[in-house]
Amino acid sequence: MRRSAVWHPFTQHGLDAPATAISGGDGAWLETANGTRILDAISSWWVITHGHRHPAIVAAVRDQLDKLDQVIFAGFTHEPAERLAEKLIERAPAGLTHVFYSDSGSTSVEVALKMALGYWRNIGAARTRIAALEHGYHGDTIGTMSAGSRGVFNAAYAPLLFDVVRIPFPFAGQEQATFDALDAAGRNGDLAAFIAEPLIAGAGGMLMYSPAALAEMKRICDRHGALFIADEVMTGWGRTGTLFACEQAAVAPDILCTAKGLTGGSLPLAATLASERIFDAHVSTDRARTLFHSSSFTANPVCCAAALANLGIWDTEPVADRVRKLGEMQEAALRALTDPRFENPRRLGTITAVDLKVADEGYLAAVGLKLRAHSLSHGVLLRPLGNTIYVMPPYGITEAELALIYDAIRSAPDAVA
Repeated sequence: MRRSAVWHPFTQHGLDAPATAISGGDGAWLETANGTRILDAISSWWVITHGHRHPAIVAAVRDQLDKLDQVIFAGFTHEPAERLAEKLIERAPAGLTHVFYSDSGSTSVEVALKMALGYWRNIGAARTRIAALEHGYHGDTIGTMSAGSRGVFNAAYAPLLFDVVRIPFPFAGQEQATFDALDAAGRNGDLAAFIAEPLIAGAGGMLMYSPAALAEMKRICDRHGALFIADEVMTGWGRTGTLFACEQAAVAPDILCTAKGLTGGSLPLAATLASERIFDAHVSTDRARTLFHSSSFTANPVCCAAALANLGIWDTEPVADRVRKLGEMQEAALRALTDPRFENPRRLGTITAVDLKVADEGYLAAVGLKLRAHSLSHGVLLRPLGNTIYVMPPYGITEAELALIYDAIRSAPDAVA
């Protein structure tokens, strides 16, 4: 067989099976080049919300391509970007008033970190330290890897990374250690910002914590004057049961990052939302106080049109009801996993996760590849985080389709033993 020229993400080409060629998608399903259907149980890496090829998004993309495909966004603007920014501010937590566009979750967080550091520099305050919640994953650019947990993901790149203050994860019953560590980090007066994924650490193992803990971490940041950055790249657009996870804690971050479901998962677009004071600190007659960040495709008009169509779907279709119903179906399906080889079942909104008891746990657990192959043999796309199996499907998935996913999970312990 001819070796492919493509280098795939998060793929060990010495171990992983050859990539499966996908030629189509519809609703919760993908279709291979030979016509085999695969149920997309992880929303194609957490991005698809309403299902593949939602008609409204497809139509908006086609319409925009007939008008304007791309334009430099420095010194120019266009109607889709302006309208989308207004609508994002309407839906976002209170106090976020400006939108900076980029093209991925990683870059949205990279921008957030630069906004925070630029803010303090521009107002003449010596705050340069970043604090980050343990087990976090914020992307694969240099700043986001620095803020994320250190380990196999970034060990080879350690010489490039800057130090951050690690705050213990607020596991149930252990929240006080989190609060004490964050409080201690803030007392020196040089803490620029604290970054966290609200309510759930995704790639860190689908680890969940309470809205009360999130609210307290925000209060501690406020007490010490540190900026709070909410990485809602995965948690936004209904995944946790509300449009943004911060809503469940009544938290209004100083900076919010969004991507993935922003376009319904159809096209790459990200946005970093900031408060008025952060924007104003970068406005000056001194060009040195500019936010120096860009992408060639910043605010691409076609991507913005897709995002506007996504917001239209939220306005005109019963998406919130679908999210609620999916959460209920997920809860029932999770409870039915009674095999004692499964442990720590958990759910947040539309997301469920369970750990398979194995000798070698963690992201590199050998069972992960076996679980992936097992689910695919059952026509289901799952991508376990080592021995952690999670389900994060599109919102329109049916009860019968969801049952197929859990049938594959239920048979996994015997299959990979």
